[in-house]
Amino acid sequence: MHELALPLLVGLIILALAFDFLNGLHDAANSIATVVATRLLGPVQAVAFAAFFNFAAYFLMLAFPALHKVAETIGKGLIDKDLVTPAVVFGALVGAMFWNVVTWLKGIPSSSSHALVGGIVGAGVAHAGFTSIQWTGLNMTLIAIVLSPTLGMILSMIIMLVTSWLIGRATVSAAERSFRALHLVSSAAYSLGHGLNDAQKTMGIITVLLYSTGYLSGEFHVPHWVAISCYIAIGLGTLMGGWRIIETMGSRITKLSQHQGFSASTGGSVMLFAASALGIPVSTTHTITGSIIGAGVARRASAVRWGVAGNVLAAWFITIPASATVGAIFYLLTRLF
Repeated sequence: MHELALPLLVGLIILALAFDFLNGLHDAANSIATVVATRLLGPVQAVAFAAFFNFAAYFLMLAFPALHKVAETIGKGLIDKDLVTPAVVFGALVGAMFWNVVTWLKGIPSSSSHALVGGIVGAGVAHAGFTSIQWTGLNMTLIAIVLSPTLGMILSMIIMLVTSWLIGRATVSAAERSFRALHLVSSAAYSLGHGLNDAQKTMGIITVLLYSTGYLSGEFHVPHWVAISCYIAIGLGTLMGGWRIIETMGSRITKLSQHQGFSASTGGSVMLFAASALGIPVSTTHTITGSIIGAGVARRASAVRWGVAGNVLAAWFITIPASATVGAIFYLLTRLF
């Protein structure tokens, strides 16, 4: 157990909630890109819509506690929880926040999840070496980095093709009305999945901080006040929106119809709920990116702007190493000062 004065503990918790807020701000595009791009909702309406369902994931967690395993993976599944110190938590959060701010300013849809994973691993290794890594949890997360957008793309393509076959005899206007309603429902489901998976990452960080400093008694578990604080923070962050990233996600990768928006949101939401049930912290950014590409390819491969998709892929590869490096640097700075 590592002793930490209460004011410093409170400061670190506030820093973690600031990361959660920034996560919502940075990842607002994930939840609403398709509804904005298709003009199903106006930008302000869409942001409020996504923020509401991000927070509503809290009630889903109360109804289905089994969906709340991601916090445990972040808190004790990447770095040995008994080796985590307040300095490791500080380095992890600053590393993740630094990368989020850089990519947000550049309008690059990078992953807050990858940034946090990188920050935790970088700071943990700087503190205790590679023996601190929980390889089972880290390998599972790294595999999901590749699988979640790939499976999201395949699933969205299948949904697009199957629903195209099912509405083959419908009139264009009737199909459009149906997909507008379905798209709204699928976007709500995606926002629920986004809030559920992403808010838990900050819960895991705060919980391991409380555990390592002796402020958490009993078994490793997420206190109720931590859960609701994180859902509020990510909801408020989403409410602020990340407009430059929304433009990239919603219109620059491919031009979406209501049918494609529904297919992408549905494919992405299935992936997020499955990942949350399995306790895997996936990238909501890259999951919806893969799903949007799948919906575009189902129409024709040339409908996708592969150059923009390639830029997203480049950010995908460098996020974990970059945030791990910054996390390690800030951990080492705490040792100096």
